[in-house]
Amino acid sequence: MRYLLTINGGGRKADEQLYADMGRFIEELSRAGTLVATGGLDSTGTRMSASNGRVTFTDGPYAETKETVVSFAVIEVASKEEALALAERFWAIVRDGEGDMRLIYGQ
Repeated sequence: MRYLLTINGGGRKADEQLYADMGRFIEELSRAGTLVATGGLDSTGTRMSASNGRVTFTDGPYAETKETVVSFAVIEVASKEEALALAERFWAIVRDGEGDMRLIYGQ
C-alpha cells in the first residue's frame, strides 16, 4: 500500500536539530525501502477548478498558509496502521503543523 503524507503550512521553524533528526529518519526509511519519494513544493502555484466544463485558474500564493501543501512523502507500507505509526514518528520530529495522509490508488 502506498500512502501520500503531506505537510501543510505552519509548523516548527527549521533549525540544525530538525534537519539532523529528519535526516536520520529519512535515511532509515530509505534503507528499509519504505520511502518512495519526498519533495518540497513552492508556496505559489495555480489552483484549478472546473464547473460545467469551464476551467478556471487562480494563481497563488494562497490567502492562508494552511491552504497549501509545502512538502510531501510517498511511503510504501503493509497497512494503514504502519503508515500511521510512521506519521506519528514524523510528527514527533516536526512537533507542530498540519498535514494529510491519503492512500494512493492505481499503484
